[in-house]
Amino acid sequence: MVPYSRRIRSRTGLVVHQGGFRDGDVIEIHGLATFLLDRALADFLCDGDKRVAFSAIDEAMRGLPPDHCAKLRENVRDRLTDRRDRRGIHRALMLLDLATGRAESPPESVLRLIVVEAGFPVPESQYEITTVDGRKLYVLDMAWPSRQIALEYDGFAAHEERREHDLERDKRMAGRGWITVRAVAADLRDPSRLMAELRNAFDRRSGRAA
Repeated sequence: MVPYSRRIRSRTGLVVHQGGFRDGDVIEIHGLATFLLDRALADFLCDGDKRVAFSAIDEAMRGLPPDHCAKLRENVRDRLTDRRDRRGIHRALMLLDLATGRAESPPESVLRLIVVEAGFPVPESQYEITTVDGRKLYVLDMAWPSRQIALEYDGFAAHEERREHDLERDKRMAGRGWITVRAVAADLRDPSRLMAELRNAFDRRSGRAA
């Protein structure tokens, strides 16, 4: 990134972007000049690949204490407000509001974005199923508790070894009144099958299924 006053061309191994920034926006890490995290995220949310950008903000928030997560969100929002180039601002604010930092992996973040962009209500991330006495039984990747619909992402090879365990868990969840929809990595590339199954689950809860 160079100021508008500089005339440096991109070349093999180097992509040059022109933009405005202050000295205070830059920090040196192991000898490499880089933007502060909130500045970098604000730029990426505006003009980076949408799925990658959303995964980045979710990952940046993951594991932070709630007050730190809120502060990062506030700082990124301030950066967006101050941004001279207004292109992509609406998209960036939508992605920022959707991020929770609770996804356990970037594909889970992408899945959450796909679901919301398809028109489904925003799901709760890492929703806990407990016993009557409050003991934790399961943690669902995403859920719509009022409809008792769960969405689980089976993107890792470990799930192949847990197939029987997952099927048994789904049966137990069904006994509690829950519908469990499972997504795999291929659904991130073509979500049509997943969206149809999820829509069917919502229709069943609304009493519209045939």
